[in-house]
Amino acid sequence: MSTEVDQGAAKRVITALAALLLTALTTTGTAAAADGGTPSAGQRIANALRTSPVYVDEAYADAVPPSRQRQLADRIHRTGLPIKVVLTPLTKGDAFDGDSDLLAGTVRDRLPERRDLVLITSDGDFPDSLQGYEWPGDTHQARRAVAAAGFLDEMRDAGLADLTAKAVDLVAEGKGEQRYDEAMRDLGGSARPTQSGSGSAGSGSGSGMTGWWLFIAVPALALTALATRAALLRSRRPSPAVPHVVFATARAADEARVRRRAEAEVLALGEATRAADVAATPGLQQALDAYAAAGTVLDEARGLPDLAGALALAQEGRDALAGSPGLPLCFFNPLHGRAALRTGWRPLGRRDRLDVAACQECADALRDRRAPEVLPDTDEDGRRVPYFEVPAGRSAWAASGYGSLMPPSAGLARAR
Repeated sequence: MSTEVDQGAAKRVITALAALLLTALTTTGTAAAADGGTPSAGQRIANALRTSPVYVDEAYADAVPPSRQRQLADRIHRTGLPIKVVLTPLTKGDAFDGDSDLLAGTVRDRLPERRDLVLITSDGDFPDSLQGYEWPGDTHQARRAVAAAGFLDEMRDAGLADLTAKAVDLVAEGKGEQRYDEAMRDLGGSARPTQSGSGSAGSGSGSGMTGWWLFIAVPALALTALATRAALLRSRRPSPAVPHVVFATARAADEARVRRRAEAEVLALGEATRAADVAATPGLQQALDAYAAAGTVLDEARGLPDLAGALALAQEGRDALAGSPGLPLCFFNPLHGRAALRTGWRPLGRRDRLDVAACQECADALRDRRAPEVLPDTDEDGRRVPYFEVPAGRSAWAASGYGSLMPPSAGLARAR
């Protein structure tokens, strides 16, 4: 394994375990209730981005003053690309739970509908660093371009405004992969402080000796603290009968992969419908309806829930062509694939039980009284919630459960 990969891995492990240690030694924070008349943090940022491509929180006003914000906006306009910049502090327990991926997804969902978007945001793990995101694909190699900016020698002592400007330039250049690889090669032969190489851009600190000491000491402290806290929690209260949901760890890179998968499946369905024998395929019209609906959903998809919907519709179309409905995709996370069985499930806070289709993994979790991994969505307040907790009036997927909550004869395509 190369030196830079080892260093990056060490820092990611140290950062993650240090966060666990902090969590173990403090009480779990709770989010303050939002004022019903006040826009959510995500909506507030999206509203600001409608008038300028650059949003800077007051906390960063000294680092990126209004004059530099205007320069950044002009720089973005000159590229002609759909670039937006969001610089805001991210900490555990805030509106985005300190997660730059959640920040990016929330802001994107609240922007006016657009097919193309490049988003440069603060990094939740490294405050002076940046993250890059791009939808729907990776045309401008934004993630690698933004990551490369923080590893360039010329950016060693750069402030946040200069770092952001450089990230914009590298995105516009469109050679993010190449620039990132070059920066990594240069970094491997220098004495530059260790940095994360997994999409973050920024400056690190500490000598190699200190880093490896932390690599050994922090895990030991974290594991000890976690064990102590777990014992205390077990002594205070019994285990809940049904644990809280576990969110699927789907990130921006996963979204691009799921989009490619959905595009391939919808395309394959279209070819299959064109090749089908009209007389010998009773379900051809249903398949055509599903194909049309899947194409529309895919074109307008604003996140993983919609992409999962396109996959569900493509599956419905294939079943219609084959004349065998079968079970729909997994209710809890349709990205798990087709369900293996139907099972009863009672959502937290409700007395009634639902009959849902689940994959074997989720069914096993329910049987063992564990939380199944669910597909998240974003509610009106910008919070990440299970997709099925979004009001049915706002989400066809919450209303249908990707087919689980509908009669077999209804069909997702007609229900939309």
